[in-house]
Amino acid sequence: MTQSIIELRRVFKSYSPSTGKKLFSREENKPPVNALDDISLQITAGEIFVIVGLSGSGKSTLLRTLNFLIQPGSGDVLFQGQALGSLNAREMIELRRSQIGMVFQSFALFDERTVLDNVAFGLEVSGVSRDERHKRAHAMLEKVGLAHVAAQYPHQLSGGMQQRVGLARALVVNPAVLLMDEAFSALDPIIRRDMQSLLLVLQAEQQRTVVFVTHDMEEALRLGTRIAIMEEGKLVQVGTPENIINAPASPYVRHFFSGVDTSRWQLAESFADVWQPTL
Repeated sequence: MTQSIIELRRVFKSYSPSTGKKLFSREENKPPVNALDDISLQITAGEIFVIVGLSGSGKSTLLRTLNFLIQPGSGDVLFQGQALGSLNAREMIELRRSQIGMVFQSFALFDERTVLDNVAFGLEVSGVSRDERHKRAHAMLEKVGLAHVAAQYPHQLSGGMQQRVGLARALVVNPAVLLMDEAFSALDPIIRRDMQSLLLVLQAEQQRTVVFVTHDMEEALRLGTRIAIMEEGKLVQVGTPENIINAPASPYVRHFFSGVDTSRWQLAESFADVWQPTL
């Protein structure tokens, strides 16, 4: 049986419906918003697990509980069998540095650092010598096709190239898990597809665990080993692309792949009620 690397057990997270100064007294009586509502799931080592949902469905909150950037209100998050809630601040920082990498939509590169030093940053923080971290950073830049711009600065690069740098920076420390929050959504469609292809190539080589958040079902179907669909803080369906296409749990789930060519994932028996042979 394939081992799970991340497990969530009945995780809840609620937020106040308003922030800052209340302008209307009736806001005080609004119930809290359940960003995560009784989430239980297991993420298997080596899979690309994609989380899909509309804006406000809780998908980014769920992603950030996996490395405790957001702590759940209740429930347990386990990494390799250890409850993250049991770690102290120093242990949590070390886990994020060495075991759980993250790539953001906004690139989050350091403008004053060269591309090479941006990629090497995590190794520098971990105390790796300059020569060694530059060697490893350069090797990772080669993997993402950017070795030729190692001496340049982020502002000299296109958006797609900047996102490749962000991906290289996350991967160079060789994390067991890579969290990606809408990582490609700000890119042009052609560049976005190139980045998807790059991720799939790197995944075929390295077989790490990737948790990928998107609102784009076509992207989810292309990348995902399994897909989780969220609605108002709840997991409404988790399954392989084939499972979700051929047996959507609700009209909400079906809505996500309306307009998407799903023929690649549809099973022959799913057409049985549509087509019958002439006798």
